[in-house]
Amino acid sequence: MAGRYRLDELQGNGPMSQVWRAHDRTLDRTVALKILSPTADLGRFRREAKAVAALAHENVMRVYDYGEDEARPFMALEWLPGETLESRLASGPLPPAETHRIAVSIAAGLAHLHGRGLVHRDLKPANVLFDEDDRPKLGDFGLARSIAGPGTLTEAGTVLGSAAYISPEQAAAEPAGAASDVYSFGVILFRMLTGALPFVADDALALVNMHLHTPPPAVDMLQPDAPQELAALTAAALRKDPAQRPADGAALLTALGAAPPTVPVSADTDATQVLPAPTTPGTTGFPRRSAAVIAAAVVVLAAAGGVLAWAVTQSDTSSPAVSDPTGSVAGTHGRTATTPAAAPPATNTGQHEQHTRPRTTTSTSHTTTPTTTPATTTSPVTTATTTTTPTTTTTATTTASGGTTTATGTN
Repeated sequence: MAGRYRLDELQGNGPMSQVWRAHDRTLDRTVALKILSPTADLGRFRREAKAVAALAHENVMRVYDYGEDEARPFMALEWLPGETLESRLASGPLPPAETHRIAVSIAAGLAHLHGRGLVHRDLKPANVLFDEDDRPKLGDFGLARSIAGPGTLTEAGTVLGSAAYISPEQAAAEPAGAASDVYSFGVILFRMLTGALPFVADDALALVNMHLHTPPPAVDMLQPDAPQELAALTAAALRKDPAQRPADGAALLTALGAAPPTVPVSADTDATQVLPAPTTPGTTGFPRRSAAVIAAAVVVLAAAGGVLAWAVTQSDTSSPAVSDPTGSVAGTHGRTATTPAAAPPATNTGQHEQHTRPRTTTSTSHTTTPTTTPATTTSPVTTATTTTTPTTTTTATTTASGGTTTATGTN
């Protein structure tokens, strides 16, 4: 087929299509090649291809390729070597744990369909297949349609789907929604728990009528040991009124104790983070607002240091001479004073104040608060005794040189 697929073994043959186990020579893999029958509906076949191509879930069969060969249209699907659920149910009911596992997988596949606006409309055990890891997957989407939109509803007077699993609204030729798949799920769950169908009749029309009007039997009437939770979910899914059933596949998952799956976010798809602005070499990297606050504090402390230095200088003109032969104590600077001289008011220049005096030797004595940063004093002309502690932020440095005294504010 199409110069690419080699037909190896016929797997099934029906009025709509043939299914072959085939080999894809281009990608060197086994596929299920579904070939449309000459008299089948091409539009339905194309809808199935589009429906499956829009899905990507571990519990849904994947489609690899679609084409319309010179012979017939075909579809290359995922090859599932396991058996179908129909073949497993041929020997009777399944163990409760196995029933729960398969039910969760079917519900997860339905939740994926319904979340994308699709309805299967032909859910039955023959359309539940198992892969090599024994994972159930939904297949055969020939009757799948969108939930809403023009030209997507079941045509009036037409009954689609297998009669044993058909919902009452489909049996009445009414539009099918997600709750219709829930009803078919309920029939499958009933059979997995009991090994029997809820309704049995000699012909399809009688069976359809039972789905429309006959209440289903309780699960515990046929299987008293069935888990109560699964029996209750079966009864809820088989209600005649779609509004009274679980709404969709996600609701079935919740009832089964398995929340709808979420996609984990990998490290490279994390939400965008707000990072601090890059700093230039030598900067502290503080936020702008913090830097502004610190700068304002520096100016205030500088001004305070200047005022303090001026006040100390003024006090020198009226205080007696003080002799401190030892030099200083922590945070105190001093030396022997001689003739005091009046000084003009200080001129504040930000972080430095300068006081101009006649060439005399003056004495200053003040105390600063020890904090954190050591201060360094450099005097190129005179020798002044300066003692500081390693934790001084605000210091006053007195330098006698050419009649000039300089006080340093905040470091």
